[in-house]
Amino acid sequence: MNRRTKALDIPARVKKVVYARDNGLCILCGSPGAPNAHYVSRGQSGLGIPENVVTLCRTCHRAYDQSTQREILKNEIAGYLRSKYPGWDDIRLTYLKGD
Repeated sequence: MNRRTKALDIPARVKKVVYARDNGLCILCGSPGAPNAHYVSRGQSGLGIPENVVTLCRTCHRAYDQSTQREILKNEIAGYLRSKYPGWDDIRLTYLKGD
């Protein structure tokens, strides 16, 4: 696995931290979910770190990834992450070559 791929993957330890932080519930609708949704997508070089990963149910994850609601949902997720991480800034969530 190359450095970029490894940096974008969500390690088991990160999933465990995110699952606990989010109480195992979708942060958008409150249904049971999985900690595998990147705020900044892997396709946009989003890192697999707690500050970039949230728990979403399948329905909300699909809506976030594949619907016209993406920007609305992205704003909700950003607000949630800001509430958990003072000073949170999405600029720090992407892989930069050489990291």
